[in-house]
Amino acid sequence: MSTPQLVVHHDKELMAQAAAARLITRVVDAQTSRGSASVVLTGGRNGNGLLAALAAAPARDAVDWGRLDLWWGDERFLPEGDPERNVTQAREALLDSVPVDPKRVHAMPASDGPFGSDAETAAAAYAEELAGAAGPENHGPVPVFDVLMLGVGPDTHVASLFPELPAVRETERTVVAVHGAPKPPPTRITLTLPAIRAAREVWLLAAGEDKAEAAAIALSGAGEIQAPAAGAFGRSRTLWLLDSAAASQLPRALYPPASA
Repeated sequence: MSTPQLVVHHDKELMAQAAAARLITRVVDAQTSRGSASVVLTGGRNGNGLLAALAAAPARDAVDWGRLDLWWGDERFLPEGDPERNVTQAREALLDSVPVDPKRVHAMPASDGPFGSDAETAAAAYAEELAGAAGPENHGPVPVFDVLMLGVGPDTHVASLFPELPAVRETERTVVAVHGAPKPPPTRITLTLPAIRAAREVWLLAAGEDKAEAAAIALSGAGEIQAPAAGAFGRSRTLWLLDSAAASQLPRALYPPASA
């Protein structure tokens, strides 16, 4: 478990631009040292804002997009192409404008895909895909992601791990179906905390006044069942990227400058 580092930016636009620059650096470093990189994307306004900033960044061309594996932390279990699906939004924000290898874009199954409306089977299939991508060096059922990004919800949820719901209690499976989510749509697919914790670096994104209480709760020692964001951490680094509004309820002592 890595101790959270906090970086607070003036506003959400600067946060998105700085996070995009940071991601480019991490991906290029990974590709230089290992030949390829693996990143887990997140949806929501902050995740999509980061992707849009990445699309607009001149340095984006430093990334070898053909040697990048993209995964998702969660997905709304809706038909392919639905505008509410995270992968649909990611394509519009970034992926359609860069030369990604379609075989390395690992979207979670849609509700009209080969598994139909069976969210449990769809989740199991994604877990199997992750396991197939994990090499002997990963020592587990998922690849060791270079960066795994998570948006933090106002209720402290990350991915589709909501407070007190069964998914956040999962300790063995890497991907599960979620039913009865407190925000629409009610049926989703999500990585679990064990899968999230396999990442080298976990980045939690929070911007806006509506995220301030969630950030304060998650960083104050709350339990992961009540505050799932508190249970999201990386093997080597856990980074909270916030704007000043989301950090407004944190004691100043909590966020000394983090190293680049």
